[in-house]
Amino acid sequence: MSAATFQNAHRLHVQSLYKRSLKLSLDWYIQRDLWRQKALDIRAQFERNKHVTNPKEIQQLLKNTEKELQAWAHPDPYKLPLGPEGTKWERNLPPLVPESHH
Repeated sequence: MSAATFQNAHRLHVQSLYKRSLKLSLDWYIQRDLWRQKALDIRAQFERNKHVTNPKEIQQLLKNTEKELQAWAHPDPYKLPLGPEGTKWERNLPPLVPESHH
């Protein structure tokens, strides 16, 4: 694996962790004004470790972040009301119209 390929894979993995962190925090903070502060805290946490170059230290940070995300998972994650498994998912479907045979 070339260095550029490794860096790209690493960048994508870190971006995935960051996105998962933000999505997971939305399960705990539904109100956007409260969530925004948490999002800024998450960003600051990722920025603090941005310049780490030691591969062992990087691996440890990634492992710790994965553990943190698992521990922080909400037991009843927020689902959009109109999304799959939401409270209004397929609630008002149009009635089935029987096919007419001419």
